[in-house]
Amino acid sequence: MQSIYKYRFPRRTIYVSVIYLIVIVLLGWLLYHLYEGGYLSAWFTSFIVALIALMALSIPRKIVVMDDRVEIRCLLDITEIRRNEIASVRRVENRRMKWMIPIFGGYGFFGYYGHFLDLRRLDRVRIYASEWRNFVEITDIYEDRLYVSCTDADRLVAELTPPGGNRPDEEEEEEEEEEKEEEENGNGANGNAKSVHEEIRSQVSGNGKEDNAAGTQKSRTGEERQPQDRTSEERQPQD
Repeated sequence: MQSIYKYRFPRRTIYVSVIYLIVIVLLGWLLYHLYEGGYLSAWFTSFIVALIALMALSIPRKIVVMDDRVEIRCLLDITEIRRNEIASVRRVENRRMKWMIPIFGGYGFFGYYGHFLDLRRLDRVRIYASEWRNFVEITDIYEDRLYVSCTDADRLVAELTPPGGNRPDEEEEEEEEEEKEEEENGNGANGNAKSVHEEIRSQVSGNGKEDNAAGTQKSRTGEERQPQDRTSEERQPQD
């Protein structure tokens, strides 16, 4: 029994691939006319044809999950992983993939595939993706990592996860600790902001109470002075 996950190329990947082809054709045409069909244009054409042929070997088509192995089938190549050698399978957020730079392979030309360098771990990995999202990381017992894109990533993870569960990942634990620290810092900042706000409110209310007390005292003083003024006015005619 086997499960098949087909790669689907989004419009963006198709547009980028067409742009690649147009640029290559224009460069070949320009060199041909500049050097009148000389050795430079012939060398460039041969180089481009060989490069496209090598890249075409790794353009992904589908992922086939069998009872004993997993196959990433490309146009002219197959990458195989034994299921009993899989140590962990997990979803990967796009923000983690920003550290990947291509070493040898395709980046946008009918997908993303080949050998990449993980700048965060300084490690070489393999990627077979038709789009730059929905990534699944497959790590084997030899610490080799392979990334595939899959529109049904959750089902693929559930099907490939080892029976005993995934092996703990240090990077994932570090990310969880960082997220907890960020949440704690955010809660602490919110608490400090609330305390400052409450302190300002208490100061404002205290100043308001003092102003009201001062106004009440002034009014009482004014009321006390009024009878004295009336008494002085009554005494003036007697004098």
